[in-house]
Amino acid sequence: MNPSHDKAFEALPDNGSFLDIGCGGGIAAFAMGKKAGRVIGIDHQHQMLQMFTENSQSRNIDSVVHEGFWPAISNEVEVADVVAAHHVVYNVLEIVPFISAMNSHARKRVVIEMPQHHPLSNLNVAWKHFWNLDRPNKPTPKDLLNVLSEMGITARLELWEGQMRADRDLEQAVEFTRIRLCLPPSRDGEVRDFLIDHPQPETRELATIWWNVTG
Repeated sequence: MNPSHDKAFEALPDNGSFLDIGCGGGIAAFAMGKKAGRVIGIDHQHQMLQMFTENSQSRNIDSVVHEGFWPAISNEVEVADVVAAHHVVYNVLEIVPFISAMNSHARKRVVIEMPQHHPLSNLNVAWKHFWNLDRPNKPTPKDLLNVLSEMGITARLELWEGQMRADRDLEQAVEFTRIRLCLPPSRDGEVRDFLIDHPQPETRELATIWWNVTG
């Protein structure tokens, strides 16, 4: 388990409930093993919720899923012992109501996992190379800590490194990068050369933010 899983696991009571926001297939939830008696999955993609349900059934863990965006559907969702959101917050437009709904749905702890920099910040060097544009390096987990402090939440932060997820092959990476950089297909060769000269790192810098819920 990684630090995010550890922080959730230590707060989860035996046979406890785990609310996974942006659950995907349930990596965060099912890391709890049999300690989780009930898992609740939130995702806006129906196929991800199907996978979450199948994974819970194969593990004989009780589950329920809700399709939609958090916190818009939060009133439909039950309270849980631990609430987690992994690799979600960079896509959240209004972070305060998102966090408030997480906090109000947790009995014991909230855990957030996020990259130390925006997932697309690895393209900053490419933006400079192809367009001579300096892209921002913020927000960061420390910025989120400041927001939490302003909300009256005392949270803790742990920085760590994890294995890079399996990436696309080179040609897929060329297409993805070219589209992200707003370049025409005629620039594929230049993009390919750039990616070869700037290989993807083997690890990625991650952060875990967590706090205990009181009251």
